Amino acid sequence: MAAGLKFIDPAKPPGVFARAYAAFAATRFARFISRHVNWKLDPFLLRVTRGRLATTLVFPTAVLETKGARSGTRRRNAIIYFHDGDRVTIVASNAGDSRHPAWYHNLRAHPEVTFGGIRMRAMVVNDEAERQRLWVLADRVFPAFATYRRDAAKVNRRIPIVQLNRRNSDAAN
Repeated sequence: MAAGLKFIDPAKPPGVFARAYAAFAATRFARFISRHVNWKLDPFLLRVTRGRLATTLVFPTAVLETKGARSGTRRRNAIIYFHDGDRVTIVASNAGDSRHPAWYHNLRAHPEVTFGGIRMRAMVVNDEAERQRLWVLADRVFPAFATYRRDAAKVNRRIPIVQLNRRNSDAAN
């Protein structure tokens, strides 16, 4: 995939189809398919269509490449994202499951990642006021995140929010 991400403005409200698709994505059936099929299919679809198609359809998605926390093996996952200024924001929702997604553990162990073909550094957002601000934006981009948060809270899981910064800009500082 060519380096570069489409800029995603979280202030832009989702359209009718996006809201309907997000409602479907929040169903038990859709989450089952996401956990068992889409996570394998999406990196392939994004690669062969040069980032134009994923099972998320209307939601902005790109491939996150991490290094396995224990194995060191390169791992690829399709992740919904949006921009917050110069940073890219991703959410480790795992569709509201009781566990964090494996890619989250990988980037915690190895924060140097590639996202959409761009070398980046991952940072988990811990400040609660900042998390609340980002949740408002995240819910605009993918309304199903609200359902995922509720489900995760039922099993005492706090869904992490991660921000990605370009690595080459870090070198300039």
